[in-house]
Amino acid sequence: MSRGNKKARLFIIGEGPGKNEDETGLPFVGRAGRLLDQMLDNVGIDSNKDAYISNMVKCRPPENRKPSKEELNACDPWLKEQLRIISPKITLLVGATAVQGVLDIKEGITKIRGSWIEENQMLYMPIFHPSYLLRNPSKEPDKPKWLTWKDLIKVKEKLDSF
Repeated sequence: MSRGNKKARLFIIGEGPGKNEDETGLPFVGRAGRLLDQMLDNVGIDSNKDAYISNMVKCRPPENRKPSKEELNACDPWLKEQLRIISPKITLLVGATAVQGVLDIKEGITKIRGSWIEENQMLYMPIFHPSYLLRNPSKEPDKPKWLTWKDLIKVKEKLDSF
């Protein structure tokens, strides 16, 4: 389950498919996906031309719950192979599950979002998940949506510097 440009310099990793994603076989196509696409577009990133998008787990966990450690481990080889093939300059980690699954960082997303993390010659940027932003829609300064927009500006600036 993925979409986008296989030669993209930006790889976006989410948690797992929801109902819309399960039905279409594509990641980030529901309400949260539309918001992510809109926010990326607002900073000049086309989610299908400038990015490659996938998820930590490739199938929807029952009842749309957070993926278990076993499910994350089972899908990890596929994600690692996707990262190897795409070989992006930047990986955007969308939400705490992606941060924990890829980097094994347990620190809360609120503390590390917007910070560049370099590991294995890869740059990672954790951001809030768009589903969280849908529940916290304020665009006021220092609110989650505003912070995510600032984080995406950093990503666009870094992409433009390569």
